[in-house]
Amino acid sequence: MRISDTILETLLGRASLATPEQVTSLKEEAARSKRTLQDTVIDQRVTDEKTLIQLFADYASIPYVELDALNIPKDVLALIPERIARQYNAIIFKVDEDGVRHLAMEDPDDVQAVNFLQKEIGLNSRIYIATRENILGALEAYRGDVNQELNEVIDIQREDKSDSTVSEQDIAEDSPIAQTVNLLLEYAIRSHASDVHIEPREEFVQIRYRVDGILKEVNRLPRNVLGALISRIKILANLKIDERRVPQDGRFKIKVGGKQYALRVSSLPIADGEKIVMRILDESNEAVSLESLGYWGLALKNLQRAMIEPNGIVLMTGPTGSGKSTSLFSILTILNHPDVNISTIEDPVEYKILGVNQTQTNAKAGMTFTAGLRALLRQDPNIIMVGEVRDGETANLAVQAALTGHMVFSTLHTNNAATTLPRLLDMQIEPFLIASTIRAVVGQRLVRRLHEGSRESFVPTPEEQKEIIKLFGLQPGQDFKTIHELEKKAAAEGLGGDTPLSTDETGIKSLWRANKAFNDDEAQEGYKGRIGIYEVLSNSDAIKNLIMARASSDQIQQQAISEGMMTMQIDGLIKALRGETTIEEVLRVSRD
Repeated sequence: MRISDTILETLLGRASLATPEQVTSLKEEAARSKRTLQDTVIDQRVTDEKTLIQLFADYASIPYVELDALNIPKDVLALIPERIARQYNAIIFKVDEDGVRHLAMEDPDDVQAVNFLQKEIGLNSRIYIATRENILGALEAYRGDVNQELNEVIDIQREDKSDSTVSEQDIAEDSPIAQTVNLLLEYAIRSHASDVHIEPREEFVQIRYRVDGILKEVNRLPRNVLGALISRIKILANLKIDERRVPQDGRFKIKVGGKQYALRVSSLPIADGEKIVMRILDESNEAVSLESLGYWGLALKNLQRAMIEPNGIVLMTGPTGSGKSTSLFSILTILNHPDVNISTIEDPVEYKILGVNQTQTNAKAGMTFTAGLRALLRQDPNIIMVGEVRDGETANLAVQAALTGHMVFSTLHTNNAATTLPRLLDMQIEPFLIASTIRAVVGQRLVRRLHEGSRESFVPTPEEQKEIIKLFGLQPGQDFKTIHELEKKAAAEGLGGDTPLSTDETGIKSLWRANKAFNDDEAQEGYKGRIGIYEVLSNSDAIKNLIMARASSDQIQQQAISEGMMTMQIDGLIKALRGETTIEEVLRVSRD
């Protein structure tokens, strides 16, 4: 929706998002760039579209709604033909027993559109406002069951007993194979998959999606489509069709539900043919806050304190797929201001950030992390992000950058925060340099989040409570009373919403688990989405002394815990008590 400059100024002032002086500056920038004030406000990250629409809804006394395509009944959807719904960016999402029709629109101020739609559906309606992106996503409900469409196309191909020789007709834009690829990707995106695996087997082609970190088979295609399927994907990703002996990497983009997605494609020769893996990257995604990622309490405060230091190093640690890049994306977005020069060297560039200078490594051209970091230091940066510290040379350059007045963010593959410091010693970095440059080390994992509609509580037995003490490595003096205090703090900060407290001074009163009987395509075995569990190790004077003395990771860990650091396991336990995840999930991802 387009909000007028006058109303926008009022909204910014009422919400204390910008001072009159800042509004004047924004208007000057809008005039200079020949863009609307609304676009400029969003580009300058004064606020986002969703917040603006919510502010306008409150100002105009129009109810705001967020739509979920899966919750809109088909008969309700059909009250407006798809062509008209798309023309006016409007959708009926609910009908009351008394016949009131609830209509969501991108622009309820469009009098002509409102009049036309009310003629179509009747005057007995209530109008809501929603964001453009939300409306476009909800309009995808008209598509029906994508998986059923895919199965119909597969059945046609299964009937074709011809050999696997690939012709131009097989991989044309309007071919069944092209339709198969489109449906596979659309179904993956609707399933919130992060990766699509296309794997040749002796008798069939296996299709698997990774959803919330778990890989699951979703379909099997006839073996005879393999050649055309791989060729079609290679054409989209600009790869060599006739090269099947060596791995290849490429990229292409698609649009689903009004959102643009980038597909990072990797091909690999295996025994039964060529395997393809496609990583799905939502290019319209905006960074979420650290709190939304799961940071809270002392961990959040220590990270926020470290990331605004004028120089030093902050390291994110954990295995592949533990959310390190997402944490860095949020941190860099928070620090991204017009008066700060942020430069990155990444492999590959996954999240694009407006205003940040992002460079991708290219080993064939000699652009390694080390070479890229050397080049970045000549680009007058304030903040540097290095995708990964892989060797001593890169680590040494990062330390030198921190010593010369730069703030450096990077990742490292270690089991937890404490083992990172001895790991740097193994990379031949002098102890005094580690002690003087490291500001904080974050250890993290991703756990599946319990779907609120599928969770149920249960009371653990005394034996199970003893096992929890053992499994979660509670420290001496850290009994359930300590856990109770932590849970109260977490509840006060909003973790777990209105979930009642699960502990008292004597023990755990209740835990949460997934109810597998819950029937929802969006929830996988009772889970939907993921949340991080974290430990943030701050480099205190006592820890600096341990580093200088080349202490073990266990000694560093004990000192950090004595200073108030929560381990990932304890953070996970608190989140399990708050109904965010389960004990099983925390143990699954955090066992060494």
